[in-house]
Amino acid sequence: QVCPGLQTPHVPVWLCSLCGRHGVLFSTDSLLLTCWRAERVFHLHFYSGQQEQTEPTQLTIDTHSHHWEEDPREDPSSPGKRHPPMEMVIRTKWAGATVSWNGTDPFF
Repeated sequence: QVCPGLQTPHVPVWLCSLCGRHGVLFSTDSLLLTCWRAERVFHLHFYSGQQEQTEPTQLTIDTHSHHWEEDPREDPSSPGKRHPPMEMVIRTKWAGATVSWNGTDPFF
């Protein structure tokens, strides 16, 4: 039997498995669970425990970015259009969102 506190988290938490490696993506903002307006611009924290993660990683997610302003002539498969796997995972929940790594090099 699972206690009720574990059935309904107080903050959003996702366990991620990308390319055979695992990590935790979470937010400290409980409003993301109940208020759609909180999903405009918000922060997610990522922890993988991997050696390449030398410091805490905070991602800024913008779900109302102007993705239509991108250059339509650029090939979607070109190196400039490729996104790290973590960004693609985030876009399964928030399609079209932009992800800022806030100065950290994407390592996952």
